[in-house]
Amino acid sequence: MGYKSVKRTVVDMNQEELIKQTIESYLSGGNSLQDMNLKTANALIARVQERAKEMGIPVVAAVSDKAGRPVAVQCMDGAYIGSYDVALNKTYTCVAFKMSTEALGKLAQPGESLYGIQFTNEGKIVIFGGGEPLYLGGKMIGALGVSGGSAEQDTALAAYGKDILKEVVTCL
Repeated sequence: MGYKSVKRTVVDMNQEELIKQTIESYLSGGNSLQDMNLKTANALIARVQERAKEMGIPVVAAVSDKAGRPVAVQCMDGAYIGSYDVALNKTYTCVAFKMSTEALGKLAQPGESLYGIQFTNEGKIVIFGGGEPLYLGGKMIGALGVSGGSAEQDTALAAYGKDILKEVVTCL
């Protein structure tokens, strides 16, 4: 078998496997969202804002893709101006370190292994709660950052957003 035959066989096998996986995913009702998109980001933010409104907290909610680039940022009426950058930086932190900002905060305490990390990355690292990485099908697709309440409130809202992601995607 010549080079072109071998190359063609490998390409055909890869295409066959891709088609097979796509069909299996469709038939099983699996979600094929590989990257965060605007529709999903806005739907997730809307749900987080509903919960924040119930809690009486005007927040800024941001969603970034798996590379840390912002996909959507929304500011509720009355949210702090400074919460905009904080929410975005929470998404960056989650993507950069593949963990929640709350978890990173524990590792950044004096005497811990990542003490001082918040002074790296041009000051974009946030070490208090309110940021969550977003996973779908075991793969990170982005991150959610919430800012405007206390660290505990922001943490609860971000965790809520992370927990309902699959439901949000299924409803789209």
